[in-house]
Amino acid sequence: MPWLVMGALLGLALLSAGLTWAARGYALRRQLLDQPGERRSHSVATPRGGGIAIVISLLVAAGVAMWAWPQALPSLLLASLGLVLVAGIGWWDDHRPLPALRRLLVHFIAAGLLASVVKMNGGSWLLAALVLLFTASLINIWNFMDGINGIASSQAVIAALGFAAVLPWPWSLVAIVLGLACLGFLPFNFPRARIFMGDVGSGALGYAVSVVVAVAALRTDINWLLLLVPLSPFLVDAGFTLLARMLSGQRWMEPHTQHVYQRAVQAGASHAQVTGMYFVLGLFSITVFNVCTNLQPRWEAAVAVAWISALALLWLLLRNGLRNR
Repeated sequence: MPWLVMGALLGLALLSAGLTWAARGYALRRQLLDQPGERRSHSVATPRGGGIAIVISLLVAAGVAMWAWPQALPSLLLASLGLVLVAGIGWWDDHRPLPALRRLLVHFIAAGLLASVVKMNGGSWLLAALVLLFTASLINIWNFMDGINGIASSQAVIAALGFAAVLPWPWSLVAIVLGLACLGFLPFNFPRARIFMGDVGSGALGYAVSVVVAVAALRTDINWLLLLVPLSPFLVDAGFTLLARMLSGQRWMEPHTQHVYQRAVQAGASHAQVTGMYFVLGLFSITVFNVCTNLQPRWEAAVAVAWISALALLWLLLRNGLRNR
């Protein structure tokens, strides 16, 4: 059985890679290209929509799980429907741009489906409400942060690794599957981008990461604040950049290049260097997370607040330093 599971997981990564290759061919035929511009961090026209490979791979894995664990069928169906909704609106937006409010409405519907799964599986109303808000936010955060080669998929791999280490079997498979689906896509996007993830992938990836967080909230006793630590590089950069834009009176829903990772590229760092720095920061984050998961809940919360505060200070220093260059 272990060999069968390992073979199936390897097959999932290969499936994701094959689908990414197919998605690139489709994008080239349909001329679905992201053109360079002042609000973009790339310099050549690049196909988009490769994230559909991650979505299909996750749905295939969900189908296998429904067959293997029939008792989980209702939860898997609802979570999969949420993934399809987020990916579907992203796919539409990749082909024909949509108003932001329409996309956000679909995101909240999908987040509501995941929140209902949490409630069905014994979660409190408070946890369900947190999952609703967190999922809708994370869908957009992953979209905001998908701006340079490899950063969105590599951070999902890091988060998946961190959660897989603390989740009991077979729930750890949820995180492992996510990580492998991203690994199949990553060689096509890093260090040189032959295809971008697109909205179909970035939003869906944020949703999938939220599914892993929700499973961890249900199947472990880890304080919910500590569950944010594996995602903290993205949460801090996206969250504080958004706050800064809102406080300065800017149109915060418009595309921009004001995240720290984007400013670092503008300052002369390569995509590979910046993605690598975020990868290392992610490794530190999951190390802090895994080391502290056996503390008392109040100390877990204290560690989470301290870690995120430290990253917020680092964000401020980097932002000011990059602004002055």
